[in-house]
Amino acid sequence: MFCFQCEQTAKGTGCTVQGVCGKDAQTAALQDLLVYQTKQIGAWAHRARQLDATEPVIDQFILKALFSTVTNVNFDPARLQTLLDESAAIKDQAKALYEKACLKKGKTPEAVTGASTEPLAKDPVGLIRQGEAIGIPKRKAALGDDIAGLQELLTSGLKGTAAYADHALILGKEDDAVYAFFHEALSALLTDHQPTANIASGRSEQRTPPTTADDLLKLCLKCGEVNLKAMELLDAANTGAYGHPVPTPVRIHPLKGKAIVVSGHDLKDLEEILKQTEGKGINVYTHGEMLPAHGYPALKKHKHLVGNYGGAWQNQRTEFEEFPGAILMTTNCIQKPNASYQNRIFTCGLVAWPGVGHIANRDFTLVIQAALAAEGFKMDGPKKTILVGFGHQTVLNVADKVVQAVKSGTLRRFFLIGGCDGAKSGRNYYTDFAQQVPDDCIILTLACGKYRFNKLDFGTLGGIPRLLDCGQCNDAYSAIRIALALANVFKCGVNNLPLSFILSWFEQKAVCILLTLLHLGIRNMRLGPSLPACLTPGVLKILIDKFNIIPITTATEDLKAILDPDPVKENNR
Repeated sequence: MFCFQCEQTAKGTGCTVQGVCGKDAQTAALQDLLVYQTKQIGAWAHRARQLDATEPVIDQFILKALFSTVTNVNFDPARLQTLLDESAAIKDQAKALYEKACLKKGKTPEAVTGASTEPLAKDPVGLIRQGEAIGIPKRKAALGDDIAGLQELLTSGLKGTAAYADHALILGKEDDAVYAFFHEALSALLTDHQPTANIASGRSEQRTPPTTADDLLKLCLKCGEVNLKAMELLDAANTGAYGHPVPTPVRIHPLKGKAIVVSGHDLKDLEEILKQTEGKGINVYTHGEMLPAHGYPALKKHKHLVGNYGGAWQNQRTEFEEFPGAILMTTNCIQKPNASYQNRIFTCGLVAWPGVGHIANRDFTLVIQAALAAEGFKMDGPKKTILVGFGHQTVLNVADKVVQAVKSGTLRRFFLIGGCDGAKSGRNYYTDFAQQVPDDCIILTLACGKYRFNKLDFGTLGGIPRLLDCGQCNDAYSAIRIALALANVFKCGVNNLPLSFILSWFEQKAVCILLTLLHLGIRNMRLGPSLPACLTPGVLKILIDKFNIIPITTATEDLKAILDPDPVKENNR
């Protein structure tokens, strides 16, 4: 196997025996094949769309397929084989759509460069062989590390954007322009695909790639633009369904009683759990990226949504071991369950792990039964709380105070410290950095990276909490809205605001958010603790030259460089 789509990849170069995430070689090959199938579907759909032909089932399958290959989503070979079977039918449908559109327009259908003429195998062994034949190492050998790296940067961006677009679609929000870009980008990625002739036998063609580094970089930046639209759709979907988040204290220690903990991102799943547990004597807790749900008025009205349990995803095996109730994983972030709780952990949506019960159609009866059968918490914990709910509407409602504080010198700087958390060493940097931020500065945070410091007391500044939790990773949209609004008030660009981005990196959602920030022209972002292996020295040089991406060093050194910059270095940026 070979996989290097996340920051924790083995030796910083790629997982070749088993994924650090727990992915085995079988799963990796099936995921690679599913991505290749999706590229082919996108290529046919792109050609059909140019002839004014579209089909929603094709558009929506692309989101589902790509999201299923995001780190820590689907580890179940049987479920992946089901998706591959579906992909074969969807590919035929997309090809037929194109050919029918050609007939209607009086055009001769053209072949799709990079597409396979071989049908998918019907057995797992054959599918794995096909997946291995079109893996990343073949393209790295044929195209070079830099081109293959930019391809995978774009592919990762598409996977992250697909996740956000899928979340929005669940709540009824979609945009045809988003689908159009997926088709365009997937078609471009397929054009360079190596090998193409016969994926069953592994034979390949060698040819000069038609897509240059500049072409791929433009597509990466366009992915950032489209991801901004996807996050905007998701923001509208969440706030339309549940109201705008409001500042809300959230209990972080349990209450006595039966319990369910809900992890992930999907607010619809949480809503249904809350409805189905109403009056059953079960307390519901959030975990990981579900924490911001407490700020939404339509969700916080459920009195048995009592608090948040635990922290970020990478600690779940220890935390779930100690949780005396049922566990529901709604999106990505699942790890291999310990045997002690495997009979009380469940997945839903696109999440899957072999041997773990899967919930279909949001009927959470089995989860509720498992919670009632478990012992529950024996006593109340301490009454400590943390604040959530600082979305763009809340922050912009006090924009006049913020502006006045900046102009008067009371508020020196904003630091956006957040992103994906992980288990790799070096992530204590973010705790250290947050603790060293001066008292006359405000910290914005989002995603699960905030668990590194969100239970610390940072106090207030001019009546405003010094730590403002903007929400989930997709709520980078809120942070962007806040930054753009402040730039408008101060009549300057975002890069001229007293605002620094200190980002923790992990998987594909972090990639698409980074691409969005690059699309917006934001410079001088600090990234860490290390970078994904697809960012080769050549690719990283492109990003440094164009955007001055800065790998993190130490909290003390980086904070000094921001607050007391070297004018020579600044002039060279």
